[in-house]
Amino acid sequence: MPDESLRTLLSPFDLGTVHLRNRVFVPGHTTNFGLDNIPTPRLVAYHEERARGGVGLIVTEAIRVHPTSAGRSISLGSFDDSSIPAYAAVARAVHTHGTRIFAQVMHAGRQANGDATRTAAWSSSPVPWAAGAHVPHAMGRRDIAVVVEAFAAAARRMRQADFDGLEVHAGHGHLLQQFLSPHTNTRDDGYGGSLDNRMRLTREVLTAVLSTAGELPVGLRVSADEFLPGGLDPTAVVEIVGKLRAEFPLAYVHVSHSAYHGSYSLATQIADMSFGHAPFRHHAALFKREFPDLPVLAVCRLDSLPEAAELLTAGEADLVGLARPHIADPHLVRKAVEGRQHETRACLACNQGCIGRLETSLPISCVVNPEVGAEREWSAAWPELPGPDGGRRVLVVGGGPAGLEAALAARRAGHEVTLVEARAQLGGQVEVAARVPGRQRFGLLTRDLARDVRAAGVQVRLGHRISVEEVLAGDHQDVILATGSRPARRPLPDGPPVLDLWQAVDQLADADFRPDGTVVVRDDDGTWAAASVAESLARRGARVHLVSPTAGVCARITTYSRLALLKRFADLGVVAHPLRTVRAAGPAAVTLTGPLAGADVRLDGVTVVVDAGSAHADDALYRQLDALPDGPRIHLVGDANAPRTAFEAVYEGRLAGAFLGSYRTVSAQRVLHAH
Repeated sequence: MPDESLRTLLSPFDLGTVHLRNRVFVPGHTTNFGLDNIPTPRLVAYHEERARGGVGLIVTEAIRVHPTSAGRSISLGSFDDSSIPAYAAVARAVHTHGTRIFAQVMHAGRQANGDATRTAAWSSSPVPWAAGAHVPHAMGRRDIAVVVEAFAAAARRMRQADFDGLEVHAGHGHLLQQFLSPHTNTRDDGYGGSLDNRMRLTREVLTAVLSTAGELPVGLRVSADEFLPGGLDPTAVVEIVGKLRAEFPLAYVHVSHSAYHGSYSLATQIADMSFGHAPFRHHAALFKREFPDLPVLAVCRLDSLPEAAELLTAGEADLVGLARPHIADPHLVRKAVEGRQHETRACLACNQGCIGRLETSLPISCVVNPEVGAEREWSAAWPELPGPDGGRRVLVVGGGPAGLEAALAARRAGHEVTLVEARAQLGGQVEVAARVPGRQRFGLLTRDLARDVRAAGVQVRLGHRISVEEVLAGDHQDVILATGSRPARRPLPDGPPVLDLWQAVDQLADADFRPDGTVVVRDDDGTWAAASVAESLARRGARVHLVSPTAGVCARITTYSRLALLKRFADLGVVAHPLRTVRAAGPAAVTLTGPLAGADVRLDGVTVVVDAGSAHADDALYRQLDALPDGPRIHLVGDANAPRTAFEAVYEGRLAGAFLGSYRTVSAQRVLHAH
């Protein structure tokens, strides 16, 4: 039975004429699973898995209505009638499992730059979205007419594809918002200036969409706050929605926030773990107070069903959207309905496998769930694996994310599995990272894995560093080595004392620790490892200098998180030094040097240097076993293979555990090619 606190969340709801089995929806989020801007079988399988998982409603990612909005060929679009069958396949797969699906129609405007398509981006005015971005084409009246007609045509196609409803995207800084906002709309014609003029395009689009929608309910997605000087704020957006609602039969308002702008605003759109729980729920609550009889959909950093249920209990929304949690665990609703909520794999809000891959034009995946985007292939592969009667004896060495995932996958595949960890607790480097203030949520990854490993019947032995002799004496047929990596620590002779990352984390774990003076953090990799330690040291009162030999600051952190991080750095007085390296200048001083960064900089009063250089694979056991002429099959995964991140560690662990190196099997090849 489901938890009593979820009763309202799991109760039915009518959204216009569409009956939903519960109040949970998957909001639109880009997947990059398109091909030539139309849905693929990969996208069909992705949405079908979430429908199978019990969600009430799925809203598609933005379906771009015109080629000037395509941006790249792996986005979704509907530019002519040839796209209808592909969309019909998506709707049909979702309907099979009792879930409803709405199509979100959108024009991206100035963000749809021409790098991939060699087309000019269109916008209300020639204002680029970020420094260095393309200057968009300011749309003329004929351009506007083309876009309005494109919205109508796309809406008609979605109705023909048997979608249950439509959502017009007027938020996130896309084209309609670019016209609505005084921050981006500098026009002096009938589409600029006054609020009514700036609303003209949205009115024309809603008129066109409703004229072709037929019986389908039509909702509106808005950004309640742009977080931009001179931009739209909640008061203005409430006024806009009030005017539109008086003129059009809106089925609902979907309340989000932000603008697609190269500043802190963009970071709020996909708020990472640094923002805390449900940081923008007050936006939905405002609209629910202003429009009590209009269904309000709420989104953003609703990390779990109990947290989402809080909004319904408080009367702040009617439906709650969980995008990243459904990427991490597509069956979270079904588990709750069946009283198995404790089995949910939690979203980390790390932004690593989802939006972090999107910005490099890769399809989404997930640190927690490596099957994302390969649902068909994995669902076909699991039944083909040995099962309980054909299993092997498997030893997993290392209890970090790679080892835990490998042990769980091997056990699920039917093998007898023993996991040995040298430390007294499971978690590996994830446990270390989660001790840094502000990064605690990352520990959910190995917490959930450890829970599932034990529940699956894996034999776990802690506090034991296994030797080569023990491995050989154990009569194991396969040995998966997930021994991780160790941090770098480059001493500075005659310079300040140097701590490696783990030593710095140990100090930060002491709530009473207050660093003195100036601290230099050497960041070679541009990841959260150095950034989170630098931020925490600054919050404890240190004067922090972050030094990187690369041209970018924290370059391997997704833009969506980095923009918020850099704002926090600025607020805390962290000074960044790109294109610099460190050399000793004395017992309490260092010199920063760099041939392209101007004159050397001397920092005095330095009490400690934190070295966040590249880690070293802890692969001694692998080297010893690999040198033997015979013995068990060896599989090397995670940082022991090569130091990277938890994203690669979990993926390699699942592959190794499921297939035990048999990558020539048909099922393994399907999975590998899908990724």
